Amino acid sequence: MMENVKYGTLFMVATPIGNLGDITMRALETLKSVDAIFAEDTRVSSKLLFHYKIQKPVFHYDEHSHNRAAAKLMEMLKDGKDIALVTDAGTPGIADPGSRLIEIVSKELPQVPIIPIPGASAVISLLSISGFNTEQFTFLGYPPHKKGRKTFFESLQKLETWPVVFYESPHRIEKALSSIVEVLGNDRRIVVGRELTKLHEDIFRGTAKDALSHIGNLEKQKGEFAVAISRD
Repeated sequence: MMENVKYGTLFMVATPIGNLGDITMRALETLKSVDAIFAEDTRVSSKLLFHYKIQKPVFHYDEHSHNRAAAKLMEMLKDGKDIALVTDAGTPGIADPGSRLIEIVSKELPQVPIIPIPGASAVISLLSISGFNTEQFTFLGYPPHKKGRKTFFESLQKLETWPVVFYESPHRIEKALSSIVEVLGNDRRIVVGRELTKLHEDIFRGTAKDALSHIGNLEKQKGEFAVAISRD
């Protein structure tokens, strides 16, 4: 007779994208109840855990440690441990290396329940205040850093059926906005969010050309950006 194995549960726990108050009661209860936490950046996650007085073993995962992290994660799940997966900010598995861990677990251990604990998302937060028709939209993640970047922005011309939203780093935001102007014109309506929900939150709403001027005049272009582009 085969021995019954009681697997643990993997929880995908959304954490704040900036303001620590933007975490659900269910997320906190889950983080307190699991046996361990896998975090994209343990330093970032440790601040959140310290703030809410949660003491749990925290293991690191990123795009460079998938094999090691996946092996450890599956070993613990096989031992019946409940695990929470968190990203730096927002919902894990969305434009985040955690998606590969989820894929591996779902394929290798289909018996393991994978439970979403929803919460903050920069994409949805920006679209919610865009004023665009968001019955449908396209999310493009981060543009390529080098190879494929020109093609990425040229492809925006083919995606004009509904709004487009993507992330960008502070080092490349001006180049991204310049590309939008070049491909879609000066007057395309966009919304640009920087440091959403944080102390120095900045939200620009207007034309692509004016957005480029606004971003260029900011004292410091720190923090991650989210950009939403209207379909007209």
